[in-house]
Amino acid sequence: MPVSDYFDLRAELFRRAFEAGDDYDDHVAAGNPRERAAWVRAEAAVPPLPADARTRLDPRGRRLNLLCLSATWCGDCIRSAPILRAVARAAGEDLRLRILDRDRMPELRDELRILGAMRIPVVVFLTEDFHEIGRFGDRPLVVYRDKAVRELGAACPVPGADDPGALAAEMREWVDLFERMILMARLCPPLRARHRD
Repeated sequence: MPVSDYFDLRAELFRRAFEAGDDYDDHVAAGNPRERAAWVRAEAAVPPLPADARTRLDPRGRRLNLLCLSATWCGDCIRSAPILRAVARAAGEDLRLRILDRDRMPELRDELRILGAMRIPVVVFLTEDFHEIGRFGDRPLVVYRDKAVRELGAACPVPGADDPGALAAEMREWVDLFERMILMARLCPPLRARHRD
């Protein structure tokens, strides 16, 4: 591709991180027995995908790379990563998921800090050229609502908190996020020109 305005200075960092990452099962297998058991319980609790998810998640000719910074000991990762994997699978083989342990690549860990801290999970959606489409971390809105009620108290009412269907709500958030990133990639002018669509 000729030199243009379509570039990402971090593309090589993201490419190296993606290539250094593990598939989901290998990431989970790296944990100790207690951690692995927690991941298995979380996998069993994954709610079903929304009925329209497969249609909404079709990348239609775009190859997306999804990089998740994680750790086997992290409760937020244990809760979210199995949902993330289910949504990624629904998108099909044109969406590749790799999981990288937070401490394996300090340069990436520092690039992905949130509020100045090393928070996980952080998910980076990347084009076929490893250009960042967007990132998401560390907790979905439904989790923050519940946390706000517990930690900020009754004086701070939060709409939607204490949702008994919190995992289903988290699944819906992930599907919405995936759909947004896929649409961004499908509507990107340089990629549309490349793919002639």
